[in-house]
Amino acid sequence: MEIQTIKRKKSVKTIIIYFSILFALYLSVSIYFNNHFYFGSVINGINASGKTVDQVDKDLSSKYAAYTLELKERGGVNEQIKATDIRLKYNSNGKIQVLKDTKNSFGWFYEIFNKKNYEISGLVTYDEKLLKTHFDKLSAFDSNKIIEPQNANFKYSANSYVIVKEVMGNKIKSKQLYADIVSAISKGETKLDLETKNDYITPKYTSTSKEILNTKTLLNKYISSNISYTYAGGKSVIDKSVINKWLKVDNNNAIIFDQDAMKTYISGLDNHYETYGKERKFTTSLGTSLKVSGGDYGWKVARAGEVSDLIVAIKNGKTIAKEPRYTEKGLNHDLNDIGNTYVELNLTNQHLWFYKNGKLIADGDVVTGKPTKDRVTPPGIYKLKYKAKNATLKGEGYSTPVSVFMPFNGGIGIHDATWQSKFGGQIYLTKGSHGCVNSPPALAQKIYDNIDAGTPVVCYLQ
Repeated sequence: MEIQTIKRKKSVKTIIIYFSILFALYLSVSIYFNNHFYFGSVINGINASGKTVDQVDKDLSSKYAAYTLELKERGGVNEQIKATDIRLKYNSNGKIQVLKDTKNSFGWFYEIFNKKNYEISGLVTYDEKLLKTHFDKLSAFDSNKIIEPQNANFKYSANSYVIVKEVMGNKIKSKQLYADIVSAISKGETKLDLETKNDYITPKYTSTSKEILNTKTLLNKYISSNISYTYAGGKSVIDKSVINKWLKVDNNNAIIFDQDAMKTYISGLDNHYETYGKERKFTTSLGTSLKVSGGDYGWKVARAGEVSDLIVAIKNGKTIAKEPRYTEKGLNHDLNDIGNTYVELNLTNQHLWFYKNGKLIADGDVVTGKPTKDRVTPPGIYKLKYKAKNATLKGEGYSTPVSVFMPFNGGIGIHDATWQSKFGGQIYLTKGSHGCVNSPPALAQKIYDNIDAGTPVVCYLQ
């Protein structure tokens, strides 16, 4: 029993000695790290492992004395900002000591296995004006070298739209780059990759953007439209070869219709459709051929409305046959749009004919306006505005009731004239109307009973 007791006492003594050695070692290391940074410590890019505050200050001072910040730019361009450019000086203001003091030296056993990378701001001073001057002189801001970023766009090629790849350019986000440079200098960083830092202005839309792909689909839908205009003597077709010249895409990826170009195209169709007020060849009832111009009869295209209609049709990708919108309409689209239903008024011979569907319904002598500036019946081709019974004609110095009235040019119209004892000949020179066509009652009534609003009235001198 005594031997076992002795052995037990020796074991306890051994353990105490062992732990005493360990504690002494731990205490020694703790004392060492009380004045030195832990292994694996890096401060602003300087290896501070096992170094004192003074040693780290010295290393950082040397680093900043030879400091150069390299700017890596697009296109393989590299520029530098050196300590001497901006009068850069190291001045820690005790911040390294403060960092050391925050570390518990007795915790070295845990810290020694963890690498620490510290970035401390404000360890340097520099001349801000010099930095701004050097910044402004960077080649990245040379207007002759700046390439503006451009969105992906579109090109019409081989009967369809294809995407034109974006231009990344090299234009800088000036404020952001300046802030990144200040931050890099403050932290002692020696390289600044403008691409990685996202310091470039980039296109809003690239060739893979969903919006660009959708716009391409829309453009190709629009040019799939086929719109045909058929007219007397021919046909015009609006298809992709025409539509692509009307489409543009703006910087916001919106499809814009060139309405001026569309109006120009439609004006070309006017020669086929628009006859309003134009000169026409006319064969008279006496067998002579002449040209008559003026008046308000014929077809007149509503261009603005027609452009709107075309845009709707194109956006829907339609294939349609179309007739233009009109502000004024004739009776037919034949080459001779007067047709075979019309009133013919020979102002020289003072005679009127009325044809309906090519058949002579009535004719007879009439009395037209007295040939003075304020009473003459003007030549031209007009359309009958309406017809009315028991109207009262009023003007300066007169108010005259008539049985039938058929106006075709403002207040000028065909009506019965019971006050005229004779018609035709030269009577209009002395007893002419105020512009109206004075007709025998029977003739006026016959015309009234068979005519409709819109019928052409051809007035001419021969």
